[in-house]
Amino acid sequence: MRIHIATDHAGLEFSTQLQHHLAEAGHEVVDHGPIEYDALDDYPAFCIRAAQATIADQRAGVDALGIVFGGSGNGEQIAANKVEGIRAALVWSIATAELAREHNDANVIAIGARQHTFDEVTGFIDRFIATPFSNEERHVRRIGQIADFERDGSLLPDPRA
Repeated sequence: MRIHIATDHAGLEFSTQLQHHLAEAGHEVVDHGPIEYDALDDYPAFCIRAAQATIADQRAGVDALGIVFGGSGNGEQIAANKVEGIRAALVWSIATAELAREHNDANVIAIGARQHTFDEVTGFIDRFIATPFSNEERHVRRIGQIADFERDGSLLPDPRA
């Protein structure tokens, strides 16, 4: 599988270690930055590029997922989610990693590097990668509704109207 990675300065060490871990597991890793530590770096462009590459690969039929890191993972998740077709999930446990894939067909995982040990992070990511989307009708339907809104702003009728 091709894995696109991006981070801010807080996740740079994790990203470097993780790239080795993923490569040893047989994945093709594409690093979208940064290339050096800068405490004042601006992470949005790195995360957006990783998300753009993830969705471009998926649309081209390439088996791909994305991983974005930051101190908390929140800003990185927000940035990735600005890319059409991306469903980035903030993950903080094995259960949230599984549910992100099973229920939401998340294609990007966001993790707070300052919130977890490296072993915890690799556990979350390995589970995320290994967990397939359930394809349950209710989840497919809900993901479709999100995609519809993203595409043209359409929503289901308001039941209070």
